[in-house]
Amino acid sequence: MPSNDRQKTMLLTGASRGIGHATVRKFNQERWRVITCSRHAFPDACPWGGGEENHVQIDLADPADTINAVGLIQEMVGGKLDALVNNAGMSPKAPDGGRLNTIDTDLMTWGHVFHVNFFSSVVLARGLIDELAAAKGAVVNVTSIAGSRVHPFAGAAYATSKAALKALTREMAHDFGPLGVRVNAIAPGEIGTSILSPGTDKIVEGLPLRRLGQPSEVADVIYFLCTDASSYVTGTEIEVNAGQHV
Repeated sequence: MPSNDRQKTMLLTGASRGIGHATVRKFNQERWRVITCSRHAFPDACPWGGGEENHVQIDLADPADTINAVGLIQEMVGGKLDALVNNAGMSPKAPDGGRLNTIDTDLMTWGHVFHVNFFSSVVLARGLIDELAAAKGAVVNVTSIAGSRVHPFAGAAYATSKAALKALTREMAHDFGPLGVRVNAIAPGEIGTSILSPGTDKIVEGLPLRRLGQPSEVADVIYFLCTDASSYVTGTEIEVNAGQHV
């Protein structure tokens, strides 16, 4: 249990795999209550405690569904939310698995990607602002190395949505700060998850640390940004990428 008597609560989007899974495990180990959000129902073979009663099924690509879920989440958290982690993201590919650039990406796909990767973060943070303020909580937006440079595999819609999310982090830090709410971002690079593209090994060969990152390493940074260890940190983006940005 955290140091005070009240169990802390974290809301996480995109909990169904990779970084999301690792983040749930980390916070669960630290005795936080973790409320997960994803477009999928709660899996029967879930590897952590907390269970189905702490899961909200939301299609973040649907603005109405996301807005409607805020009320349910407010009831679940009971007035205080210590952390909101906007981790959900999608990066569609061409039919042959290739990268979708600015020329090839149709408008519907642009909208779909931005609703999941960007607008859902705005809706949830604004909708839960009172609960975050009551807890003097933290928001962590998960961006990407692709938000700052053209990436060989990440599509244009994904990259620009993550760049927008970085800018949103700055704006939210300014606006939420007077309420005692800190807002930061992390930008993962090449992380060993199920969505890695063929050819990632070539990128890894050029990284200063010469290895893939592990989802647990990203989760550790998220946890840092949600705790008192980072109590004077807001409005920043931490690169978690083995030096890929240098």
